[in-house]
Amino acid sequence: MNHRFGQWVFALAVGLLVALAAYRWVTDPAPRAERELQERVVLAARNELRTTLGLERPELVDPLAPNRSVGKAYVYRANQGWQVSGYYRRNDGDEWHAYLVTLDVMLALTHLKVNDSAFLGAAQTNSRLEAVP
Repeated sequence: MNHRFGQWVFALAVGLLVALAAYRWVTDPAPRAERELQERVVLAARNELRTTLGLERPELVDPLAPNRSVGKAYVYRANQGWQVSGYYRRNDGDEWHAYLVTLDVMLALTHLKVNDSAFLGAAQTNSRLEAVP
């Protein structure tokens, strides 16, 4: 009988610990705040990509619009800012082009690298743009 009582106490203690850990995990605001920040970063990267390349309505694959068949997309902190990677194409007939946007802490563009030979000329006049064939 003593053995059964110990099992019940142990089960109750483990259950309470799991419930407390789950409650703390669900109510922790830090992951939500980080996700919101990452969403703002990706939206800023989209805007910088469109304006720098002069694209009106590109089709995008990025961390907010993933498409694993095209490729993986990432948003992560870098030295003094952020980097967002993904793919774009100008229309359905175009191939997918990889890009890497580097933003500073204020979410302003510091560097844009695209794998698209169409922007080789533009990259010569824009120091923040790097185009590779």
